[in-house]
Amino acid sequence: MLQAATLKFLKDIKKHNNKPWFEKNKSLYLGAKEDIEQFVEQVIIGFGKTDPEIATLEPAACTYRIYRDVRFSKDKTPYKTNMGAYLNKGGKKMPTAGYYMHFESGRCMAGGGLWMPQAPELNKVRQEIDYSFAEWAGILKNKAFKKTFADGLEKEDILSRPPKGYAEDNPAIEYLKLKSFLVTRAFTDAEVQSKGLLKMMLQTFESMKDLVYFLNRSLE
Repeated sequence: MLQAATLKFLKDIKKHNNKPWFEKNKSLYLGAKEDIEQFVEQVIIGFGKTDPEIATLEPAACTYRIYRDVRFSKDKTPYKTNMGAYLNKGGKKMPTAGYYMHFESGRCMAGGGLWMPQAPELNKVRQEIDYSFAEWAGILKNKAFKKTFADGLEKEDILSRPPKGYAEDNPAIEYLKLKSFLVTRAFTDAEVQSKGLLKMMLQTFESMKDLVYFLNRSLE
């Protein structure tokens, strides 16, 4: 579970996204950061028993900085209003599929997969889906997967036409058009602050492990 103070900090920074307020309340940020990292460590220990590729990760190497890179953004607010972590094979700087946790007041969620891979990697995933479509479809139809991710794969990043080399009548075409392969589920603020959060997070990641492994096998 996360402490109420962590979500309060994330709620407050939306209202006071400026350096003077942040510096004055830096102790609140450090407390929230420690709280998040402690929970991420619990997830690594727990899920590492199911996925050995996650077991050796360090919490600090999986969590994201709160400081925004504003060099090329019209939005010059200096801080993110969320805190999160990405658990994946090789660490968050590697372009591999993995598991994501996102904590933000009123918008907490978990899930993961593979976000916007580069063209060579995207082609590999598409080829593997095409070659192993029965396996891919089985993963998406799995009872635990469907229960956890009722909406299935996100369909936001999608081509209007079939990618080069694939026909419109390909059985897998709805997936071959995707540019990202992601699933998410929401958590309420109350769930995030409950004692059952760790169990729910582990169940979420366990239900999508086959998806992550399929995607990473494709990349290899």
